[in-house]
Amino acid sequence: MSLKERTSLDFSLPFRSDGLETDPSWYAIVLPKVIVFSAILIVPFFGAVYISLHQWDPLAATHPFIGLENYVQLFQDPVFWISLKNTIGFSLGLLLIDVPIALGLALLLDKNLRGTRFYSTAIFLPVVTSWVVVSLIWTWIYNPNYGLLNTALRTVGLPTFEWLNSTDTALLSIILMSIWKHIGFNMVLFLSGLKSIPDVYYEAAKMDGATRFNRFRYITLPLLKSTSVFVVIVTMILSFRLFTQVFVMTGGGPVNSSYSLVFYFYEQGFSQFKMGYASALAVVLFVVVFVLSLLQQKSWGDDVEY
Repeated sequence: MSLKERTSLDFSLPFRSDGLETDPSWYAIVLPKVIVFSAILIVPFFGAVYISLHQWDPLAATHPFIGLENYVQLFQDPVFWISLKNTIGFSLGLLLIDVPIALGLALLLDKNLRGTRFYSTAIFLPVVTSWVVVSLIWTWIYNPNYGLLNTALRTVGLPTFEWLNSTDTALLSIILMSIWKHIGFNMVLFLSGLKSIPDVYYEAAKMDGATRFNRFRYITLPLLKSTSVFVVIVTMILSFRLFTQVFVMTGGGPVNSSYSLVFYFYEQGFSQFKMGYASALAVVLFVVVFVLSLLQQKSWGDDVEY
């Protein structure tokens, strides 16, 4: 066998020219993945759609079909709109604060300065800590009487706040805690993207007299585009899953000021046993997240740089 024959690889797929499959082993490879994907995502989604079209009480013997009545009731429900507004506000808070700070931290840690490993570990440690544990710790920090935050404010002579007991600060408190918990995850993603950029680009730019800001603008940001798209979309999707912080810290209060879509879904489905109504809420949540993800992906463009 010649060297050319030994080093050549056939990457052609086992398809006929008319698009029909001819190799039975191809089905053995793909079928398990299709089954798992269907069992985890597709079947539950259509199951939720089916339940949302019924007056579904898990304790009742019958589940009468009511069509789109749950959706009509949902869009007339003021608590739904409050939950949607709070969830969008929470998502914007993470996107506008968490993502830029995470990028800044990644840029600092990419310098390989002294103590980089310690700081990167310390920043990432909250990511691997349970949401329940973090929520309980921050509930104590936000305590208006003996919490660490108000104690620090009183020490320096600044006014204190009813952080979790005020409609003005409850959602903001959850946003700040969630940023502290999640920022290490985005930092690691950005750091991995920075490590993949060859140093030769920066060296060439320095030789051409490019300033540090121009190197960041014309080299770092364009070559981090794929990473940035991933970080933004994943952060947005995770932010719409806001539940544990609300459940542990505020219970949706005060006066529904910290309600989220997932918490409202939990309350309707598992507290009031309105599974049809809760399923309609879940379907709407899926559609909102899906549409926003598509819009974000399109807004960044389809071109892949680097």
